[in-house]
Amino acid sequence: MNKVNIIGLDSIKTELMKRIMDLGVVEISSQDTKLTDPEWTSYVKKDGNENVVNNLDVKISQINEVLNTLELYDTSKRPLFTTRKTISSDEFRKKLEENNSVSENVAKVLELNKSLSELCSEGNKIEASILSLKPWSSYDIPLDMTETKYSSIIMGTIPNIVEIDELKSQLLQTTDRCIINVIGSDKDQYYCSFICLTEEKEDILEFLKQYGFSAVIFKDLSGTAAENIIQYENSLKEISAKRETIDKRITELVSCKEEIQLFHDHLIIERDKNKILSNMLKTDTTFYIEGWIPEVSKDKVQKVLDEYECWYDFKKPEEGEEFPILLKNNAFSGPFDSITELYSLPSPSNIDPTTVMAPFYVLFFGMMLGDVGYGFLFSLGCFIILKKFDIEGTFGKMLKVFFWGGISTMFWGVMYGSWFGDGLVVGARHLFNINLPLTYVWVDPLKEPMTVLLVSFIMGLVHLFVGMGMQAYMLIRDGKIKDAITDIGFWYLFIIGPILWLAGDMIIPGSPLPVIGKWMTLFAVIGLVLTQGRAKDNIISKLISGVLSLYGITGYLGDVLSYSRLLALGLATGVISSVLSLIGSMVGGIPGKIMFVLVFVFGHTLNLAINGLGSFVHSARLQYVEFFGKFYEGGGDAFNPFTKKTKYIKIKEEI
Repeated sequence: MNKVNIIGLDSIKTELMKRIMDLGVVEISSQDTKLTDPEWTSYVKKDGNENVVNNLDVKISQINEVLNTLELYDTSKRPLFTTRKTISSDEFRKKLEENNSVSENVAKVLELNKSLSELCSEGNKIEASILSLKPWSSYDIPLDMTETKYSSIIMGTIPNIVEIDELKSQLLQTTDRCIINVIGSDKDQYYCSFICLTEEKEDILEFLKQYGFSAVIFKDLSGTAAENIIQYENSLKEISAKRETIDKRITELVSCKEEIQLFHDHLIIERDKNKILSNMLKTDTTFYIEGWIPEVSKDKVQKVLDEYECWYDFKKPEEGEEFPILLKNNAFSGPFDSITELYSLPSPSNIDPTTVMAPFYVLFFGMMLGDVGYGFLFSLGCFIILKKFDIEGTFGKMLKVFFWGGISTMFWGVMYGSWFGDGLVVGARHLFNINLPLTYVWVDPLKEPMTVLLVSFIMGLVHLFVGMGMQAYMLIRDGKIKDAITDIGFWYLFIIGPILWLAGDMIIPGSPLPVIGKWMTLFAVIGLVLTQGRAKDNIISKLISGVLSLYGITGYLGDVLSYSRLLALGLATGVISSVLSLIGSMVGGIPGKIMFVLVFVFGHTLNLAINGLGSFVHSARLQYVEFFGKFYEGGGDAFNPFTKKTKYIKIKEEI
């Protein structure tokens, strides 16, 4: 990564920034720290107009609302995967110039949306009013008639836990000049009206309070409840008709969706341009920008800058200086950037582990899934999607990861003799009475699990050693050769030595490997004891720390044992597949054949989904915990270049 500084005349700023944006390889750095430095603030000021950015954000928000609305009304057939249409920069500009009515159409949809929202709100209020009136639908006295010259009408609700007959009896004992009507009831309450003398109204209300009475008042309503309900229902019909009209008008505007999407991306570009201006400094006649460029793009940027009258320089980051991280790997390992990014980007002082990690990830994924049929479906599905659709971003990378994982799965399936478990063999025999000669090339994990377990541990040990080796490489790179020897080299010896000491005769019978292993172990122990406490202040503390460091061997043992999941998940896939074959072949005849096909299709689909996910997760875990834990330091910030970050249209630049 290179740092670039550019100073130029204000007259070339707009054109130069457009060219830099077209290149899409320069990350513009924030200049906020310089704006707090008195040495800078006396000469420069912030460029750009934040109001312009805010206005563009408002417009973009409005267009997003419009596009979301049109998407709801779009009944056209949608592709399985949404991809961006690729057009040239010239075609993009031409289409924008032709879209004279896009602002008008956006305004129309916004207005229709507003009207629709108002109608929905009004409809909800009317429906709520109907619900409140329905319990009173049998009440035949106008709702606005609440009192006469001498009498009053009290309306309200009483909880249904109240014995209504008891209430009537108690009320009649209080006064015999009150008419009680129970209009209706539901699971919660009674709906009642009380007709009484006006002079006794307050006494009756006071009496009813002890029974949980809650008064109901219908403001601004005249006529009976039933009449009002009919009026409200007619209003709902009118609202429904208006909504249908609006729906029709919005549907007619769906044809403008692509034009609006184009305009949306145009506004995004303009917004981003103006945001960059906010990170630029200027004087009355000049501008200043600072940013980062990948090493591979340096010549391309320099060629553009040479076309303009400006000063620039490139320089490497200073020691300890933070810079953005851009992962660049080959065609095979490149997609595995997504696995690294899921964990964290490497810090500027660390190294990109992707190239080394990718083969191990593929190997472990295939070993855990380990089935020819499953691997074939994985790879074929990913291949078809990648060929048929222009999938971008993380999802596209993941599809390539799964493609290679499928290839590895097929390899291990051949090694294990697993073709949908024994599904193909059993299916051929059960359905067609054919014996398929499908068997394992290396070992059947269900019959010889210890062999697979041993290989898993060996592969895990190699994986860990590579991780330790990468740590040693970084120490040597930084000039810490002694640390590489003491912190990595001695541990290599302390791990390998006991293995040779205990298993040397099994590896090569009659060889001196046990003796070599014994001396390696002794040398490693002495080396660790003498060096691992070197940071301590006195000799006693150094030795104690050195002795205690030997306990670290248990951590390495635990790491190696973690690789037993390579066997465990492989067994899970195989056992479930075998059970499916057993269940599917339990019934004979035509019904049995149908049953086998159904169990095969649905059972293996589910098994593939569950164990495919398990293989993905656990392969990643072995990288993140066991492998990365030996050398990797994350926390890097992703390289974020100044480019056209469109959502709907992919602009192909012709530079």
